[in-house]
Amino acid sequence: MLRFGILCTTLLFAVIAPFGSAQDKDKPKRPPLVTYYGQSFFTVTASDGTVVAFDPHAMPQYNRILGVKADIILLSHEHNEHNAIISIENRDAAKIIRGLSGPGLKANWVATDETIKGVQIKSVGVFHDGMEGMRYGKNTIFIIEVDGWRIAHMGDLGHELTTRQLRQIGPLDVVIVPVGGIYTLNGSEAKRVVEQLKPKEYIFPMHYGTPVFEDLLPIDEFLEGQVARNVVKLDDNKIQLNRDITRPRPLLVQLHYWAKDAKDDAKEKK
Repeated sequence: MLRFGILCTTLLFAVIAPFGSAQDKDKPKRPPLVTYYGQSFFTVTASDGTVVAFDPHAMPQYNRILGVKADIILLSHEHNEHNAIISIENRDAAKIIRGLSGPGLKANWVATDETIKGVQIKSVGVFHDGMEGMRYGKNTIFIIEVDGWRIAHMGDLGHELTTRQLRQIGPLDVVIVPVGGIYTLNGSEAKRVVEQLKPKEYIFPMHYGTPVFEDLLPIDEFLEGQVARNVVKLDDNKIQLNRDITRPRPLLVQLHYWAKDAKDDAKEKK
């Protein structure tokens, strides 16, 4: 009888265990969390906690950024407000992928197409200006696929995209695009690039002038002519993506460059 009981228990666990695993596998995943730290510095946090950081900076205008951790750091190019890995607390343990290799205008693209911690990462080589890199050099677009979302960070893109580049990028759910001109796309050019890319779900503007950093043009030109119901300005620096069928698409979200708590603290100190 004892042997029979043990056998039954073993068989029961053998039946239940795979069933439980299947249930966990089919459980809906929490969509990615997008967080903005000013300029071109974003993080995307996956449902399993994996964090991808794009173009970290250490610009004093946006205060010292503390406590940001990442598993993967993607650098579109080597200008110092885009490659400050010192801003990532656990940088020594993170996987760093550089879009370019070599000095200055002689730098070449480094092709990337790999999966790290469940995040698919692909790079597309473009230019920092409209003169095929003769003025500011090359730039890299990084496309990640995480939790079923395809997200493109355009780095310091400085021109409209070719048919070949559009084909390499592929369909997108989210685009993060520079809009502040001077060194990159301005507002009107950025709108044309967004129209080329046709993201399904979200548009996040970046790399524009703000009250604390006025070296670039403000976001105004990019917002002009946008459908009002498709534009949201948040007082926080993060948003959980969603596929809510009732919201406008694509939704243009202007995130604040400071977390709401940090912004409130700054107000109190004034």
